[in-house]
Amino acid sequence: MRALLSVYDKTGIVDFARALHDLGVALVSSSNTARALSEAGLPVVDVGDLTGVPPILGHRVVTLHPKIHGGLLADRQDPEHQADLERYDIEPIDLVVSNLYPFASDPSIELLDIGGPAMIRAAAKNHQYVGVVTDPAQYELVLSDLRADGVLSDATRRTLALAAFRVTAAYDAQIVEWLAAGDGGDEPAELPETISVTLHRQQILRYGENPHQVGARYRTAGRSGWWDTAVQHGGKEMSYLNVYDTEAAWRLVHALGEGPAAVVIKHANPCGVALATDITSAYERAHACDPVSAFGGIVAVNRPVTAAMAEALAPVFTEVLVAPGFESDALLRLLEKRNLRILEAQPPGPADLSLRGIDGGYLVQTPDVVTVDRSQWRVVTQAQPTDAQWADLVLAWQVVAKVTSNAIVLVKDGQAVGIGCGQQNRRDAGTLAGVKADGRAAGGAYASDAFFPFADGLDGAVEAGAATVIQPGGSIRDEEVIAAADAAGLAMVFTGERHFRH
Repeated sequence: MRALLSVYDKTGIVDFARALHDLGVALVSSSNTARALSEAGLPVVDVGDLTGVPPILGHRVVTLHPKIHGGLLADRQDPEHQADLERYDIEPIDLVVSNLYPFASDPSIELLDIGGPAMIRAAAKNHQYVGVVTDPAQYELVLSDLRADGVLSDATRRTLALAAFRVTAAYDAQIVEWLAAGDGGDEPAELPETISVTLHRQQILRYGENPHQVGARYRTAGRSGWWDTAVQHGGKEMSYLNVYDTEAAWRLVHALGEGPAAVVIKHANPCGVALATDITSAYERAHACDPVSAFGGIVAVNRPVTAAMAEALAPVFTEVLVAPGFESDALLRLLEKRNLRILEAQPPGPADLSLRGIDGGYLVQTPDVVTVDRSQWRVVTQAQPTDAQWADLVLAWQVVAKVTSNAIVLVKDGQAVGIGCGQQNRRDAGTLAGVKADGRAAGGAYASDAFFPFADGLDGAVEAGAATVIQPGGSIRDEEVIAAADAAGLAMVFTGERHFRH
């Protein structure tokens, strides 16, 4: 039995090679791997001695040779293949151990592996006869089979081949993404002709959206996000909805500017958002928006949690609290809540393309980026917002964009006081927001995620006592809506940008 070892990640390779040697396996290796094995006192044949050709082109060509790939791809039962092996003095190779250059660590032409994927794919194709090892975690599986039976089982070879093709598929996806991003490619960056997505399972979740569903968190190959570095200090395992809602909360709280901010999310919708001069006040104001809906919600804050905030949150049943850090006293207090999932996390990265499954494929779209640029907005009424009202309009616009459509948000003095979400018509969304505000929106801002198709869309603003309205504009009845706003003494701003969310 012969094994070809050529690895970038040399974790455990010497011990594995020594175990193979003790089992009577002949070792063939290349370059740095061969040097490591030789320095460890193991007998090893260098690939260059086997092929008669040393590494050339700055090591771009090392294992790309018929004596390597013929030995990997030969069908041991095919007489013609056997004749070719004999004619060209090629010996079969029974095991390949190879892992790839870490392309994603520094995407570049020189880290774009060729020989490794070629060997891995050749061995995996011929897995009826050849085993292929692509991860040091597989070493023990291989040794267990060899120690028990002297050969790899059919099931083990198939398992290893499946893992190998996953490795090469993920590797190719990383390269495609790099080229499509503009480093040498001419694909449009927004929506490329093809999308290659390879996902690695990172976390088995407690369950899916419902307890009878199975859920897991996957990571895109070659990439990482804040979830991969987040530390969970306490609480139960995360469920699918815990992750989904926490992602929404964490992104929203980081979109609200530099000052202390807090967000409460329930079923992917904000039910509380507030700004303040300190994080405790921000949390208390966010919770006060809708305390009933906040029960069992997700809380995100953009400042380290203080002992005072921990005391304020402690009486409230909360599923997840995510923050950039925790004061020691605060963490000790929160750990008393055994069911509270306490996450310490880095800021989220930029949003990516969104994919939503449909029969036979996916709907794909670019991220919904919320533009907050007053120079691009237009006051369309006689009344003009004051500086304080502008601040509320901005916050209301940021929040309504993250609420399920149809959506209306009422904000007063940096605090969301009423949120109406997921209604089939805008009037009902406005009525719901006003009921939740319960008189607290007087003089505040009224935000709509899309234009008002009729002037009665303003009824909710008038009934809630709002002083300003922000909406995209663009209805064929805009003039009627503007006239209604003027009649009610409202200041109204058109943003020119709709933010439906489904």
